[in-house]
Amino acid sequence: MAEQAALIAALGLAPVPAGTVQLRDARTGSTRGVELLPFSLARTQLTCASWQLLADDGAAPPALSARPMHPVTWFDAVRWCNAASELAGLAPAYAISGREVSWDPSSDGVRLPTEAEWEWAARAGTTTPVYGELADIAWISSDAVEGPQDVAGKLPNGFGLFDMIGNVWEWCWDYADTARYGDYRSLRGAGWDDRAWSARASVRRGSAPDAVLEDVGFRVARGAVAAPGVAAAQGWSAAADRERASVKGPLPVGWTPLGRH
Repeated sequence: MAEQAALIAALGLAPVPAGTVQLRDARTGSTRGVELLPFSLARTQLTCASWQLLADDGAAPPALSARPMHPVTWFDAVRWCNAASELAGLAPAYAISGREVSWDPSSDGVRLPTEAEWEWAARAGTTTPVYGELADIAWISSDAVEGPQDVAGKLPNGFGLFDMIGNVWEWCWDYADTARYGDYRSLRGAGWDDRAWSARASVRRGSAPDAVLEDVGFRVARGAVAAPGVAAAQGWSAAADRERASVKGPLPVGWTPLGRH
């Protein structure tokens, strides 16, 4: 019970209200509105200290325990989420079989946010590219630091969330683009060495789920957001992923849609 309580406290979850966020698809030039149910999101990126609560190597917590845990692969992140759910007595959000991962949106376990959840939480009711002056809210290249800084070192947004912009990029649940990049997953938020043009709520990046990237970490979410058996929630849909991946005819150079690589 003590371990469960310590873990839940370490996650530092904050309530995020329901709302509607506009998501832009740069490749197609389209925009769609996504209605979101309320959910919870960690106030900070997952720290080294929180990561260590589930470490199985018996090592002492690292000296930089308040720094975001990095580098972390997408697979590392979903496995950590499931382990955290099990320790906390919650139903795991993910079924993992090798490289195949499926999400049960009816689970109240620890998970990654969807891109729509992430952007809604990052904007916190604003419609501008960022929720404040970058110097006040984000660790980016203009700070001339050599790595991620302790979480919550700059001002939070209107939902009480820190470092939604800057410090480390954050993995989300969604595929980046199943038509063009196959099983690449989405990253949001920018990192400590990114320039201001990358440090915006709408900017997205993608990478392979097993890629080890020095400027990448994650932030956890919780919330049952769909009925059992429904493979769609909070702006994501398994059917939409499959449809987007179904590219007919010859592929453009460099495209590796899901199922063809």
